[in-house]
Amino acid sequence: MAIRKSTLKRNLHGHVVHELGLRIVRGEYPAGSSLPTAEVLGANLEVSGAAIREAVKVLVAKGLVESRAKVGARVRSNEFWNSLDPDVLEWRCNSMPTGDFVRNLMEMREIIEPAAAGLAALNRTKAQLITIEEAYGAMEKSNDVDEYAIADLHFHQAVLRATNNALLVPLSHVIATALETFFFMAARTSKKFKYSLPQHLAVFKAIQDKDADAARKTMLAILVDNRNLRSAKK
Repeated sequence: MAIRKSTLKRNLHGHVVHELGLRIVRGEYPAGSSLPTAEVLGANLEVSGAAIREAVKVLVAKGLVESRAKVGARVRSNEFWNSLDPDVLEWRCNSMPTGDFVRNLMEMREIIEPAAAGLAALNRTKAQLITIEEAYGAMEKSNDVDEYAIADLHFHQAVLRATNNALLVPLSHVIATALETFFFMAARTSKKFKYSLPQHLAVFKAIQDKDADAARKTMLAILVDNRNLRSAKK
């Protein structure tokens, strides 16, 4: 069950970008290799060469491909990819991500989310506090792992938005795919998928009480537990 849809509209153009991006991330077109010609790819995907050329322009903007006159489109090493682009994240999470990539996502969450919880405690509005509380309530009332994971995602996104920091708020969209991956991973590897519910309540209470230190520490504890749970399952 998917929570988040790609930012690309899945019209013909979006479908072609998605398919080519996924093939590159999966390694079907390795770094340093040239993409087949627009005509060959067009025949393969049953679209026009013009549609392929437009899709390649999008992949160039995302850092997956470089295009030069008389040379064609060449796949770039993943160090040049725009890894925080929501579509690139989605493709990587959907293509059997490597251990290093999963570890990097975990580290990113542990850096960003505790600090965000602390800021939310200081900056949240009453309306934003209600949104966080509603997400927690949905977690509490969930009847299965999918319902819980969706509510869990909404909880963490609401905390990020409650920072009211113009640079952090967009991350609630950017890292949504990464959060989705871990929420389903953590929930499905636990017999009691609501095991972290008390910790989420503690985060909400800390934000409600404007206790930034408690919010930071409790959010970090949630993420560390997720990491330890994953390590125990290896």
